[in-house]
Amino acid sequence: MSEPLDPDRRAELVAGLAAVRGRLADASASTGRDPHTITLVAVTKGFPASDVASLATLGITDIGESRDQEARAKVAELADRPELTALTWHFVGRLQTNKCRSIARYASVVHSVDRIEVATALAAGAQRAERHLDVFIQVSLDDDPTRGGVPAAELAPLADHVATQDALRLLGVMAVAPLGADPDIAFEQLAGIAARLRADHLEATAISAGMSADLESAIRHGATHLRVGSALLGRRTPTFG
Repeated sequence: MSEPLDPDRRAELVAGLAAVRGRLADASASTGRDPHTITLVAVTKGFPASDVASLATLGITDIGESRDQEARAKVAELADRPELTALTWHFVGRLQTNKCRSIARYASVVHSVDRIEVATALAAGAQRAERHLDVFIQVSLDDDPTRGGVPAAELAPLADHVATQDALRLLGVMAVAPLGADPDIAFEQLAGIAARLRADHLEATAISAGMSADLESAIRHGATHLRVGSALLGRRTPTFG
C-alpha cells in the first residue's frame, strides 16, 4: 500500500497545480491555442507514490518518470489502487537498451528514443509484454551527447525505423532546450524539425517540449506535451535518490 496522503503536502500540490495551469492557460490564450489540446505530464522523479496518488485526485493522470527502478517501484506500489487505473506512465529519461524490456512493461509513452538500438529493444519488449507503445524521438538541439537526442540530420532514418516496428507508434519529436540558450529560439528550431518529420510521417503530429522554466516558450512553438516537475511538485527534499 502507498503511504497515506498528507493534507499539508496535498495543499502544496493544489497550489503548484493551480499556478502551472494558470501559466498554461495564459500562454495558450496568448497564442490562440486551446489549452485542452496540451497534455501536462507531471514529472514525479524523486517524489513518493503518494504524490502521484494525490495528483490523480486533482485530475493529473499523466505521470513522468526518468529512472526505471524508481518508476517500477511506484507502479507496483499503486497497483492495488483501483481508482488509479487511469494513470498513464510516461518514461522521459535517457534510455539504456538493457532497461527497455522493463520500461515496455509499464510505460505507455516513451519520450526519449534517440537510437535505432533503443527503438528495436523497446519494440521487442513491448511485443513480449503484448503491448504497444507511443514514442517520441528525442532530437538534440545542441549536439551535446551527454544530454541525449539524435542530431537533426539523423532524424529521418531513425523515424523510418520506428515506423517499421509494429509495437511502436511514432507520435513526434521531443527536445530539451540547450542550457543557457533562448528557449524561444530552441523551440522554434524544434517546430521546424517537427514540420519536416510530418512531411514523411503524417501521424507524427506531437511535440514534447517545455519544462518548469520554459513552458510558455514551448507552447508558443506548438508543444503538445509539457514535462513539468519542480513548478508543480516544488523543490522539497525528494524521497527517492
